[in-house]
Amino acid sequence: MMKRLLITGAGGNLGRQMRARLGDLAEIVRLADRGNMEPAGENEEVVTCDLGDAEAVSKMVEGCDAIVHFGGQPVEAPWSVVKNANIDGMYNLYEACRIHGCNRVVFASSNHAVGFFRQDEVIDNTIYPKPDGLYGVSKVFGEMIASMYFHKFGIETASVRIGSCFPEPSNHRALSTWLSFDDLERLIRRCLDVPKLGCPVIYGNSANTANFWDNSKVAWLGWKPQDNAEDYRAEVDAAREKPAADAPDVVYQGGGFTADGIHQE
Repeated sequence: MMKRLLITGAGGNLGRQMRARLGDLAEIVRLADRGNMEPAGENEEVVTCDLGDAEAVSKMVEGCDAIVHFGGQPVEAPWSVVKNANIDGMYNLYEACRIHGCNRVVFASSNHAVGFFRQDEVIDNTIYPKPDGLYGVSKVFGEMIASMYFHKFGIETASVRIGSCFPEPSNHRALSTWLSFDDLERLIRRCLDVPKLGCPVIYGNSANTANFWDNSKVAWLGWKPQDNAEDYRAEVDAAREKPAADAPDVVYQGGGFTADGIHQE
């Protein structure tokens, strides 16, 4: 068991879920977010931190053995917002890791790093990215920062290109991109437990029958997702009209993000 695990973005959707699930991994779980969070429970610490503030990030990371990094801007936004949280914030985080000797990170990247690949293509983790917006660009940057800090300083990172992580798939595209909370937990635990992680890119989706991501090159990790969005297909069909064949949600892996314009200040 590690001494201290840091979960950033602990007030968000995934952070709240993993806060409730990963407490047994460390003697102390440090929870960080820029906004309000529930008060600290037993064996928890709560920290408020803006990722764009290098000094605050350094204090946040100090004393931590590993990080599950959900923090940052989670959707498309004006460049100043994306840059502060996902560009400056990632640099600040990895500099803090280097300075304080925190050598393992699970980074919540995104499928939007490859959003302009078509849904009729099956891609693996070696393809050249095709981000579908400024948010997707920032996730590619995060993966590259992780790569540089691994090769130069030995900080190991799993960059997880998360698909659609919600209680259940809510639309037809999500029948391919859905990642259950249980499968995300299994993946994080495996990334923190494996003796040698390196710096892999992993697609974060469950064992969905419909799928356009190939994780075969990271099979060595031993993560085996167990849930399947196909179990919800009838519910999705009943609740939502199927989009047109030329709609972004059908054509591109990034769905509607590919049709979204640049968000102005």
